[in-house]
Amino acid sequence: MREPAVPEFPRPDPTRTPWIAAMPALFVLLWSTGFIGAKLGLPYAEPFTFLLVRFVAVIAVLTVVAIAGRAPWPATWSEVGHGAVVGLLVHGAYLGGVFAAIERGVPPAVAALLVGLQPLLTAAAAGPFLGERVTGRQWLGLLIGLAGVALVVWEKLSFRTEHLAGIAFAVAALIGITVGTLYQKRHVSGMDLRTGAVVQFGAAALVMLPAALLFETMTIAWSGSFVFALGWLVIVLSLGAMPLLYLMIRRGAAAKVASLFYLVPPVTAVFAFLLFGETLGVSALFGMGLAALGVALATKG
Repeated sequence: MREPAVPEFPRPDPTRTPWIAAMPALFVLLWSTGFIGAKLGLPYAEPFTFLLVRFVAVIAVLTVVAIAGRAPWPATWSEVGHGAVVGLLVHGAYLGGVFAAIERGVPPAVAALLVGLQPLLTAAAAGPFLGERVTGRQWLGLLIGLAGVALVVWEKLSFRTEHLAGIAFAVAALIGITVGTLYQKRHVSGMDLRTGAVVQFGAAALVMLPAALLFETMTIAWSGSFVFALGWLVIVLSLGAMPLLYLMIRRGAAAKVASLFYLVPPVTAVFAFLLFGETLGVSALFGMGLAALGVALATKG
């Protein structure tokens, strides 16, 4: 007599765990606080000096974490070089450009809108650079998302001739985060996040130091607000949001991950409303809905 067959239940898919599902929303929330941290800290330190101190603090913390956890360090100089390139692009060019743009008077809304072009640039380059196929639905979502971002920041837009240098820095930030995202996906996906981040922030610090020495006084007005802003950017952004970004790039298509940046200006606007009393008009609220719809279309499937 044959024994009754034991029913086979499908094994849980590790890619569908609640933690993985929550990563995009958590990333957007954490990343959106970056503009707030910059606004809080820049009155007390010049941008390159501010970032240099931030990078050194991150390097110190991550080095201790990597040693304590016996994390593997890059095995070849080629791996070190690839990590350094990502650090120069994502941490050096992007963060340096955003901080310098805001410090030179560019409204955060304008900087956010310029950097908000990143998903479109990433999608355009993902095909030839990574071999990814961007569907018509995704292109539609990217365009709708961009329109939503524009509506969110429209009331605060202010392009002035005295802001041209700052706008140039914002464009440099846009190029840095776009190329850095693609380069990370292609060349640095296998590197340990802890030791890889030490290499990346180390490369960015080596560039930020001469920039601060040549163009700034390197004076810091230490205060409670500055210490809070520095600690927030180190712990929440550099040690929280950055690893989330790299994990999502590893797991998904670059164009899909980049589309999440459309949600950053709307969420930043909400934080600015709650913390600084900056108003949100009807167009901003409608734009938030469009941005969310665009991201949904771009990331579906």
